[in-house]
Amino acid sequence: MSRIYEALQKAEAERKPERREREPLMPVQSDGVAAVAGPSPTAAVAEYVPSPPEAVDFFSASLPLAVSEGALDLTRIVRRPWTPSLMQLPALLERGPAVEQFRSLRSRIHELRDISPLKSILVSSGLPQEGKSFISTNLAISLARHKNSKVLLIDGDMRRYTLHELLGCESQPGLADYLAGKAGLEEIMQQAEQAPEEDMPGKAFLPNLTFIAGGNGGDKAADLSGNPRFGELIKMAAPYFDWIIVDSSPVLPVSDAVNLSRSCDGVLLVARGGVTKFPVAQRAASELKSANLLGFVLNAVLDKPQVGSYYGYDATKD
Repeated sequence: MSRIYEALQKAEAERKPERREREPLMPVQSDGVAAVAGPSPTAAVAEYVPSPPEAVDFFSASLPLAVSEGALDLTRIVRRPWTPSLMQLPALLERGPAVEQFRSLRSRIHELRDISPLKSILVSSGLPQEGKSFISTNLAISLARHKNSKVLLIDGDMRRYTLHELLGCESQPGLADYLAGKAGLEEIMQQAEQAPEEDMPGKAFLPNLTFIAGGNGGDKAADLSGNPRFGELIKMAAPYFDWIIVDSSPVLPVSDAVNLSRSCDGVLLVARGGVTKFPVAQRAASELKSANLLGFVLNAVLDKPQVGSYYGYDATKD
């Protein structure tokens, strides 16, 4: 019995140091924070959960990556020589009845924006040859000359694109190329290269106007106009411009204008004085019933108001 007792005592003495080594792994408190018990100190550190301030710092560090995604680099926009048609663009003039009419239209649009958010405006008509391209281009110029407003003019008529002829610039690449996925947004944008004073007198140079030509949509224009990439274009461009003016195809012959209007804040319809019939204007408005119809612009009125003769008033400033 004595030998068995001695063997038990010896075994008990050998187990005591092992117990002393394991005691520090029990849960303890350090600086008021409960430690996580684990099989080893290394594992306990790996399981540590960051405090809320560290989590916020991590989120803010990754935020710029998300914001920069899809952002425009306006420095990549190419500058090309423009030769605007002064005969077709009275908004470039300093004075005259036509200039005042576009200034009046500009004021009405500003009033509408005071009522509800308004930045992207689609300009269309019921039938061809009613002057929608003339109105949209001059309206964009009038807006660009007012308080240094940044304006994006888009030729959305990919069947009969003509705005490049009014501005005297190239027509490709354009909107059709972007909607087909053949070009990026900065690639289809262009701005006027400042020409010598003798070639482009006065304020014909438009540093605040950016233009997207129509490209050549051809028979695919209807499908391209319904492409969701147009809505993405408007959303991407909106933060960089004060106004976005979109010239579109006529409403009644084709569906392009109705498709594009879904991405715009408002729609202006153009009627030609003495030409547009009331049923045509009524049908055009009905086709755009789901859009925000801002009103009609009456173009080519024969009896022009004599603004300059009103008590000798002669407007010389924008």
